[in-house]
Amino acid sequence: MSQGFSTISVAPEAQRIIAQVGRYLTAKNMTVSCAESCTGGGLAFALTSVDGSSAWFNQSFVTYSNQAKSSLLGVSEQTLQEYGAVSAQCVAEMARGTAAKSGADCVISISGIAGPNGGSAEKPVGTVWFGFVLDKRVYTVHQQFSGDRAAVRDRAAAFALSYLNDWLVETFGEDL
Repeated sequence: MSQGFSTISVAPEAQRIIAQVGRYLTAKNMTVSCAESCTGGGLAFALTSVDGSSAWFNQSFVTYSNQAKSSLLGVSEQTLQEYGAVSAQCVAEMARGTAAKSGADCVISISGIAGPNGGSAEKPVGTVWFGFVLDKRVYTVHQQFSGDRAAVRDRAAAFALSYLNDWLVETFGEDL
């Protein structure tokens, strides 16, 4: 009898997007890696939920603590002190560190405040920053999500998937 994680699943719409991302990455002989904080590995879980993901999913880092961001990905102490872990500067450094460590063609990094605690007037609960390394360029994107902790985490992973998918479609066209 199975116990534990047997009820964890990825929504059908997300599975459709992930399958499309996988087709693009496979067709272009590319890989993706992740660095996650507030999503705690949820994005990697989603990406590996589709058959064949081992052909294009490289690796993931769950760097929940600042110490992990620094020691595993090279995020500078100065960045963490000056801007905080939930910032454009931090996710850019997370993305660069992941690209350097993994050699992946596409990188996604995520850091945010999922709640229900930890927010401030400057960075309220639901604040999430994303870093992307795409075509060897670093992009950062800020989003503000509403809802409880689970909703913020789910929306963050869904946004990251959609952003990567949109970039692949824009870069390589709709036809594979």
